[in-house]
Amino acid sequence: MDLAWSDEDRRFAQEVRAFLDAELTDELRAAGQWMTSVYADHEAGMEWQRRLHARGWAAINWPREHGGAQLSVTQRFIFARECALAGAPPLSPMGIAMCGPALIGHGSAEQKAHYLPRILTGEHFWCQGYSEPHAGSDLAPLKMKAVRDGDHLVCTGTKIWTTHANVANWIFCLVRTGQYDRPQLGITFLLIPMDSPGVTVRPIVMTSGEHIQNQIFFDEVRVPLANVVGEIDQGWTVAKYLLEFERGGSAYAPGLQVRLARIREIARESGLLDDPLFAAQVAAAQVRLDVLEVYELRALTAAARGGRPGLSGSVMKILGTELSQHLTELALEAAGPYGLAFQPEAGAAGGPNLIPHTPGVRGMREAAIAPLKYLNDRAGSIYAGSNEIQRNIIAKAQLGL
Repeated sequence: MDLAWSDEDRRFAQEVRAFLDAELTDELRAAGQWMTSVYADHEAGMEWQRRLHARGWAAINWPREHGGAQLSVTQRFIFARECALAGAPPLSPMGIAMCGPALIGHGSAEQKAHYLPRILTGEHFWCQGYSEPHAGSDLAPLKMKAVRDGDHLVCTGTKIWTTHANVANWIFCLVRTGQYDRPQLGITFLLIPMDSPGVTVRPIVMTSGEHIQNQIFFDEVRVPLANVVGEIDQGWTVAKYLLEFERGGSAYAPGLQVRLARIREIARESGLLDDPLFAAQVAAAQVRLDVLEVYELRALTAAARGGRPGLSGSVMKILGTELSQHLTELALEAAGPYGLAFQPEAGAAGGPNLIPHTPGVRGMREAAIAPLKYLNDRAGSIYAGSNEIQRNIIAKAQLGL
């Protein structure tokens, strides 16, 4: 495997840097650099998506026939790394990285023609209706009911921990349309407008004051059968396909490489990098990160040839989230006293926050570490299917256990 960049790759990197220099405003850079969530501020994220879409880079993984950039694996790595270095805010993954690929893989021609262009422009902003109060990492027991009535499904139930439901105008949902011996059967993948009569969104406000998560209640919400993706009762197939992209459709390594470099910078300034024990921990993290990067390159290359991440999505999710959590621990140690206090005002929330953002004070970079990454990253090994679930998937599908 040749890991050296070609002249074409270097030219592409220069092209990306030039674009970032021209299009990343100070406000957009701040939204990316001071995030206290895995999501950027909604308005900043949408503005950045508009600029990327104008350049044709909003959906770098999508086929060109659907409006995507269809970048090579190497170009995707370069693009992700340059964006991380520049502090660009990430785009919400719900539409472009999740619902879009599901529609490309399982949607009808009419659904692709209608939804995909609107996902790219941001006209449709999506949230994900999977988790319920009793069904999270294990989604099979979900109970939100959808009963057929003529050419509609009538939906009743609730979804919880729904990111950005307060600003989304569409939700892709898993609903129960049938009862079978296997709970994975009888589930349907459904697209629901958030302004439908009977939809109620209630906020879940974090202890930091940040509002990103929500609970949604559906009270006899009527949804046309035309909004079913795939077949009725066979939505588990679509859901598994989508989750492969949520877990492994993009690479962790480029952003983590940038974070580790910044940890070194903070530790060097404080003198901690001269401590042999801490230096050894940083070196060990670098080795793990380099291994992850090579694995991701190989996995994404295979996915580019075959069209989907497969089991590698579970492997990448485990390695990426657990290494990310480890880096937050190193970052807190490097930050020293500045990392001790919980200071959510040191960063920019991914949603409305009761505490205002106050950039520019002494130690701000270090003060932002706890709310920015450490506390938020505790959830990384749980969301998108807990890492225990991912290990079970690998054990069953790959090892036959």
